[in-house]
Amino acid sequence: MSLYAPNPILDSRTFIPDVEAHVWGDGRIYLYGSMDHQGEKYFCSDVHHVYSSEDLTHWTDHGVVFSIADSTWAKDCGVLYAPDCAYRDGWYYLYYCVPDGRCGVAKSQSPTGPFEDVGQIKGVQGIDPAAFIDDDGQAYLYWGQLTWCHVAKLKDNMVEIEEDTITTPLTVEEHEFHEGSSVKKINGKYYYLFADTHRHGDPNRPDGRPSCLGYAVSDHPMSGFKYGGIIIDNFGCDPKVWNNHGSMECFNGQWYVFYHRSTHGTEFSRHVCIEPIYFNEDGSISEVMQTTSGAGDPIPATTLLEAHRACEMTGHVRIAGDCDSLHNLSLTEIYDGDTATYRYFAFNGETTFSIRMKNDAVCRVELYLDGRYLADFRVATAEAYTATTANIPTVTGIHALTLKFFGDFTAASVEEFSFA
Repeated sequence: MSLYAPNPILDSRTFIPDVEAHVWGDGRIYLYGSMDHQGEKYFCSDVHHVYSSEDLTHWTDHGVVFSIADSTWAKDCGVLYAPDCAYRDGWYYLYYCVPDGRCGVAKSQSPTGPFEDVGQIKGVQGIDPAAFIDDDGQAYLYWGQLTWCHVAKLKDNMVEIEEDTITTPLTVEEHEFHEGSSVKKINGKYYYLFADTHRHGDPNRPDGRPSCLGYAVSDHPMSGFKYGGIIIDNFGCDPKVWNNHGSMECFNGQWYVFYHRSTHGTEFSRHVCIEPIYFNEDGSISEVMQTTSGAGDPIPATTLLEAHRACEMTGHVRIAGDCDSLHNLSLTEIYDGDTATYRYFAFNGETTFSIRMKNDAVCRVELYLDGRYLADFRVATAEAYTATTANIPTVTGIHALTLKFFGDFTAASVEEFSFA
């Protein structure tokens, strides 16, 4: 049976960025992340949810597990930034932070909370706390943004750090670290995942974006990290995409990278996505591309696919809210020459393509498979979503699909499409 687990992995109304994934041993995978509000132009909100799954396809929302109102010391901050979670001796510890860089910890006897606040962590100043427990039982806390990151040993109580152990494991100069720490131990090596500015410039420059997830590797959890490369780059998911933040986790024998994509032509409204990743013999990780199929098998071409699952776009087009769409979101604000790409489809002799569009002028749509021209057709003007079906050459095999749009329209959107 094929696995259908397309990106984004949660429903179209749920915007969870900054995800840290954990497998606690009960056969499920748990996601701890921030929560954005659809269409709002600011990062995060005042609550944390936990999501879990036993198959990477069906996800359970365990509701609000912690809110800023539950904090005993930061109620006035209004917003919770990226969290992480760690387990020790029957307790789950939720490490959270607020925009001014202060961090705190809450705990629960369940991985899905509710979490009761313990208080602020003295000596920690910097967002995106990440917790890691080594094989010998020693726990570490990582945090920081922009110009530095820090790590310190956690005391056995998991709520205090040993302040005299604070060191700087990564730097902007050597690693182009921006934010978003996440650490895992894999085959005896320590892998540090972070938002990386190698590819799109200095974050202090107007054109610089930390849209990559890069990694560094060391033989020690607190020092000696050597830059390894980029695992995934979310550039192209939205014309205004800014950052990336995620984690790696092994589930049912396969490693995955968790990351987010922004929507609505903004840096915000970010969806969580997954891609399988692979380690080379030397311990390096091969970079992967953003896909629509995500953790699952290639999508059967006969699937009626929501257009908002595009993994890369060029031009003005973006994924945004659409009250006329059954899916809440659509591929919208399309201009002449814009493109949208979907990876990957499994074809089995299909000969027609059907698309539902609304557009205020005639649109010509060109189809490309793996960058090679396949067919083109015209879509008539339509005030409401209307289906257009066109004949195409017979297609077999696994391919990436790109849609390219041409016309004098000032408003064009795509709701869904399929092959037959």
